[in-house]
Amino acid sequence: MPNRLARATSPYLLQHAGNPVEWWEWSPEAFAEARRRDVPVLLSVGYAACHWCHVMAHESFEDPATAGQINAEFVAVKVDREERPDVDAVYMAATQAMTGRGGWPMTCFLTPAGEPFQCGTYYPPRPRPGMPSLRQLMDAVTQAWTGDGDRVREGAARIARQLAERAAATPEPDAVNAARLDEAVRVLGGEFDPDHGGFGGAPKFPPSMVCEFLLRHHERTGSPHALQMVTRTCEAMARGGMHDQLAGGFARYGVDAAWAVPHFEKMLYDNALLLRVYAHLARRTGSPLARRVAESTAEFLLRDLRTPEGGFASALDADTDGVEGLTYVWTPAQLAEVLGQHDGAWAAELLVVTGRGTFEHGTSTLQLPHDPHDPARWERVRAALLDARATRPQPARDDKVVTAWNAMAVLALAEAGPALGHPHWVTAAERTARLLTDRHVVDGRLRRSSRGGVVGAPQAVLDDHALLAEALLALHQATGSPQWLHQARPLLDTTLERFADPARPGIFRDTPHGEDGPDDGGSDGELPHRPRELTDNATPAGSSSLTNALLTASALVGPEDSARYRQAAEQALATIGALVPRAPRFLGHWLSAAEAMATGPVQVAVVGDGPDADALVNRARTEATGGTVVVAGPPEAAASVPLLAGRDLVDGHAAAYVCHGFVCDRPVTSTDELAALLDGRAVRHSAPGST
Repeated sequence: MPNRLARATSPYLLQHAGNPVEWWEWSPEAFAEARRRDVPVLLSVGYAACHWCHVMAHESFEDPATAGQINAEFVAVKVDREERPDVDAVYMAATQAMTGRGGWPMTCFLTPAGEPFQCGTYYPPRPRPGMPSLRQLMDAVTQAWTGDGDRVREGAARIARQLAERAAATPEPDAVNAARLDEAVRVLGGEFDPDHGGFGGAPKFPPSMVCEFLLRHHERTGSPHALQMVTRTCEAMARGGMHDQLAGGFARYGVDAAWAVPHFEKMLYDNALLLRVYAHLARRTGSPLARRVAESTAEFLLRDLRTPEGGFASALDADTDGVEGLTYVWTPAQLAEVLGQHDGAWAAELLVVTGRGTFEHGTSTLQLPHDPHDPARWERVRAALLDARATRPQPARDDKVVTAWNAMAVLALAEAGPALGHPHWVTAAERTARLLTDRHVVDGRLRRSSRGGVVGAPQAVLDDHALLAEALLALHQATGSPQWLHQARPLLDTTLERFADPARPGIFRDTPHGEDGPDDGGSDGELPHRPRELTDNATPAGSSSLTNALLTASALVGPEDSARYRQAAEQALATIGALVPRAPRFLGHWLSAAEAMATGPVQVAVVGDGPDADALVNRARTEATGGTVVVAGPPEAAASVPLLAGRDLVDGHAAAYVCHGFVCDRPVTSTDELAALLDGRAVRHSAPGST
């Protein structure tokens, strides 16, 4: 008989709807039930594409005896971390504080007030050296709760207070100026892996946001080292096993330092971020490899993650039929079976498929250390292998549509489409944006996710609002349509109003104030504190995304709102200034905003229509530094597009105005003149100490 999760919209929760555990979703009702019964809450947090989440579910949550113990002694709450990142953030901080590490599945024991007193990750069904079984742990928790409940509650309250104090702590504001940006590059250079690209050792996660920052830094300063770190990293990732050499797209991370063996889940957010940086690298350097990877990544999104409603699914599983990587790995014999002996041997050498194997059980991931000398043969082989792979069992797809991650895809497609000459990417981005702005807004409030067109109950958090605003501003530039700017502005204003800390300028919490004013419980009233993710991790922090959106908006709106948005962006950026020398690897999206601020951002307004105007717009998008805003339209669009206001044709010809802070150079009508202005602008606004 299905449990309460049968009513959920999250695919992860639905995977547990048939468990004998009497799961609750995160809700005030669950905690009220724990208070009524005077039992602890067992909180289990995971996500659909998580390998060890599946393992623990099969071992423990599907076991009748374990489920019986859970039901008798606890109120069990199951959370999809992708649907409730606020819940995940609060209790992951507790888990890391208690154990020194984190991960998923996350297993926490809470008081009925939501205060954590025992946290960990995966627990096996039977004890292992240094690790109790889940049932042993539950025995110990129940014994402590029934035998010394007051002490447990006091300790949990103390832990909750300490976590709240830590979440509230903020370094003194410190400007992120040109010297600080140079320092960040020096620190990153010391952590850079010159042999394999990336930063640090295994496991290696794609440093998309750091690469975006380094690329912008190179554009502003001409630093060859910054560009070299980007190109080496992007090439190594593209040629390794983390990149799907047959179908495009990237797996979650590289298990090894050389990117050869991936953790096979494919996440929407990784691929959106990687599409963006490869497109920008191709735009800046003309790299054929970067262009090819950007194009195949975009097509992977549109082919494999598109939902019928026009959104993008969250992920493809790491596992197929319970075996990680089963869909993707090969042996030499399998290649020969599909391609024949001659082409099979050629493909095995090209793709590093060895008799010994580079993965498990003699299988190999596919790598492409160099481009083949016979591209036509490679395309024929690639197509044949892809067709054969399609006949294998396929990984499951988590088809919930997360607002923030879909906004990242919209942003990437809206920027990459014009830069690389693929207008259908922009069309796809518009369709997704309409889904988010229409269906994900309920009673005037943005929601976190939907599935099959049905919107989930969880309210959107800061990164949903901020990234959607960034995406809408990118669409405004890509299409010239004022509707996207007009939708972005009230979204930004709402975000400033609901997520800002009124007592500390520049501080934004990940959850909104309560409807009647600030409270400590976020949207559900059960969290011990309102979390704040300061650093960029697998996805951009909500605060860094809002900073980017505010800065971009300040360059697109009229002077009154521009000053307000600019001030808010500067105050937010100052909150991470002290962290820059210590942790630039986790500040990539922040530092990209700082680079855009150091150059202006530069504004390019192209007035006119027809081929001449198109040529100016295309040159601007090719030559401008990252963070530049580019808007185009006919003279009559000035009434609804602030950046075009007061800009006229020049002697009847399309003209480009290059501006900084609403102070503009003389308009130009040729693409060469525009390129010269943009090149000069990058140097002019990079003086030491500028912000």
